Amino acid sequence: MNQNKYVFAQLVDFLPYDDFYYIVKKYKGNKGIRDFSCWNQLLKMMFGQLAACESLRDLCIFTQAHHQKSYHLGFGNDVNLSTISRANAHRDYRIFEEFAAQMIAKAQKCRADIELDIKVDGHIYAFDSSTISLCLNVFWWATYKSQKGGIKLHTLYDVRTQIPEFVIITPASLNDVNGMDYIAYQAGSYYIFDRGYNDFARLYNIHQHKAFFVFRARENVKFQRMYSIKRALNTGVKSDQIGVFTTGKSPQRYPEKIRKIRYHDAEHDREFIFLTNDFHSDARTITELYRKRWGIELFFKWIKQHLKIKSFWGTTENAVKIQINCAIIAYCLVAIVAKSLKTEHTIYEILQILGKSLLDKTPINQLLNKTDYKNVKEQHDNLLIFN
Repeated sequence: MNQNKYVFAQLVDFLPYDDFYYIVKKYKGNKGIRDFSCWNQLLKMMFGQLAACESLRDLCIFTQAHHQKSYHLGFGNDVNLSTISRANAHRDYRIFEEFAAQMIAKAQKCRADIELDIKVDGHIYAFDSSTISLCLNVFWWATYKSQKGGIKLHTLYDVRTQIPEFVIITPASLNDVNGMDYIAYQAGSYYIFDRGYNDFARLYNIHQHKAFFVFRARENVKFQRMYSIKRALNTGVKSDQIGVFTTGKSPQRYPEKIRKIRYHDAEHDREFIFLTNDFHSDARTITELYRKRWGIELFFKWIKQHLKIKSFWGTTENAVKIQINCAIIAYCLVAIVAKSLKTEHTIYEILQILGKSLLDKTPINQLLNKTDYKNVKEQHDNLLIFN
């Protein structure tokens, strides 16, 4: 099946073409198009991101140098820079947004049986946002500050599948805590938040939905202890208390009891305070749940750096949304390939290898299995789980 096929073409085999075609037809995306269809556009954008092209010009130079391979890569007839730019500026971004949502669903289903080293009932989600700064003179529609533009990616990340449940694009001026309103909370699931989500009313909303939260609190949180829970020794847990809020508006915003855990990270000599409405799991499990949020930090890093979201390939809002959604599609595609080929290596490792091998004709399974991954390793040291 993969004999004499380029690695990129082998990846494309995992994309559901019929699903994409249906969406294109729904939005009349190919109306009046002769040579450069929406499918050609999707594949060319994904190729450029996976190949780490810095700009559309770099992508065009690269593909034109290999124009004899364009048909086999799925690009169609060779097109110039202005054609791709017009397509990104004017074709309906919802085509790529809906397909990204479908790819997210497929990747989650494909990876649903991945085992975690932490045992709790229910799904585990990490929620966070990442701001992408833009030049206001160029991206005039992305108003953020008087001298600065920007957008914000609000992401609910499934810890087990390592796939985002959703990615919402908003103006950068939207406060992080407002992003919590996009979440449809599921009873029994866990939601992990960092300090930026210091909103007790919204945390209480999670509690009312019979879901659980683990929230890294600020050092000055006001809390009155009712009683303590016996803690295990040599786990880093300094205290484990049940209590209530007593000052300011906090008692009205969160009127029920809450659990407060103080944890000391001996490796980095730092202390952390966690608030949760889970009164049954042991304290160490709660700290490990928070540790799992490092996955969303890596996701943002991959999206912004390895898939070249940092330098946008168009200045209109439509073009930016197309590029972000193509990056999400590429990420999900690699995640599906990783699971389908039953490799134990991380998505990051596979991205590194594929990015340098897109024009090889090695069978992709053989490529991944024969690669030495010891030198392709994500550095976690400065991305501490408790950063």
